[in-house]
Amino acid sequence: MLAGVAAALVGGAWQVVTRQSTTTTIAPPDLAILRYGIAALVLLALLLRTGLLPRGMPRRLLAGMVIGAGLPFGLIAMTRTMFAPTAHMGVLMAGASPLFAAVFAWVLWRERPDRWRTLGLACMALGVALLGSKFGTAGHAGAWRGDLMFLLAAALWAGFTLSFRQSGLGAWQGAALVNAWSTLLLLPWLGWLGSEIHLFDAPVRDLLWQALWQGVLAGLLGLWFFAATIARLGAARAAAFGAPAPVVSALGGWWWLGDRLTAVDALAVASAVLGVALASRGIPGRGDVPRQ
Repeated sequence: MLAGVAAALVGGAWQVVTRQSTTTTIAPPDLAILRYGIAALVLLALLLRTGLLPRGMPRRLLAGMVIGAGLPFGLIAMTRTMFAPTAHMGVLMAGASPLFAAVFAWVLWRERPDRWRTLGLACMALGVALLGSKFGTAGHAGAWRGDLMFLLAAALWAGFTLSFRQSGLGAWQGAALVNAWSTLLLLPWLGWLGSEIHLFDAPVRDLLWQALWQGVLAGLLGLWFFAATIARLGAARAAAFGAPAPVVSALGGWWWLGDRLTAVDALAVASAVLGVALASRGIPGRGDVPRQ
């Protein structure tokens, strides 16, 4: 439970820090280098023992983990922070990810949510719908572009949640694999971008600040916190454990970045938080056995 709360707090704060960067001095491609490259180097010794292709692990699960929490997820989420406020990012990613996870689990394993979890998922859906309405986009010109991509990022994160649940890996092993494969995927992509990389043109203070947040707190500890939550509590409860994230991202964006926080934004955040709380209460042990 402590790991789940920590993951939500890190995730919410990461959204604020990322939006601050992408709208000022460091672009998303440069942030991706910091997020995945630093964590991959730190976990290199563990990766050498685990291997890039762990024995007995289905490749589809590895792909689901890398796509869902690695470079594709990171680029989609970080790029869209330029278009939508952090309140939208918090609600759509923390609120929609459990919705996608529930749908995926129902399609793949016929897991049916009970009454409490259904009510919680309905509250999350309400929060997502509020932001997608004309009232939710009022005052945020062009926010719909970011909102759609945040929903895609939420679906990818749900895929990571379920893939890691089935992988049998430990939390540190999962973090090492995601960051290593993301770094390998970065290499040809950076070669294609070429001169468009301006990482070291940023002020040193901003570079160190983002290196701390992207590479250490989000890329390393945040991913480990969430993976540890899945390993101990199961995928469904981990996916529905992000109640603090929308609050941190919304208030952080308003206080630190000056993002406008409308009444609809506040209502959507409250609905998402309530939904996460209800869904966490209603998740049974059957069908999602925690790993010991």
